[in-house]
Amino acid sequence: MNLFQEAQVVPERAYGEIQIGEQASLTKTITDEDIQAFAKLTGDVNPVHLLDSFAQTTMFKERIAHGMLVASLISAVLGTKLPGKNTIYLSQNVSFKAPVKIGDTVTVIAEVVQKRDDKKIMTLETNVYNQHKKLVVAGSAVVMKME
Repeated sequence: MNLFQEAQVVPERAYGEIQIGEQASLTKTITDEDIQAFAKLTGDVNPVHLLDSFAQTTMFKERIAHGMLVASLISAVLGTKLPGKNTIYLSQNVSFKAPVKIGDTVTVIAEVVQKRDDKKIMTLETNVYNQHKKLVVAGSAVVMKME
């Protein structure tokens, strides 16, 4: 299935169907190709992401993924799973807690923690964990559900 076909099958749920406490998640293994593509797309060619020889001299001792690459997976959950289609991103807070390295498998968990019915606005806790269940990105997002 290509990207356009995938976009056509994103589920749509009415604001009123979504409950506080509801969760959705997405899991992805971060690859070297992901890091290179993100660097090319954004222009962020910080050597800690791209050069093994440089990264070995840092506190991480190896290359790490861009923090915003990892955080961008939050957008994927919000726009395709919860709330899904017709979601407008209003804000995102992120705090980077630990590095994500090539080969790490991260899981984004978004949970609805607050709803503002008069404007169909939701606040979601948006945390990202690695394969060891270690919190690597903590945050919250505010979205509006267009209907």
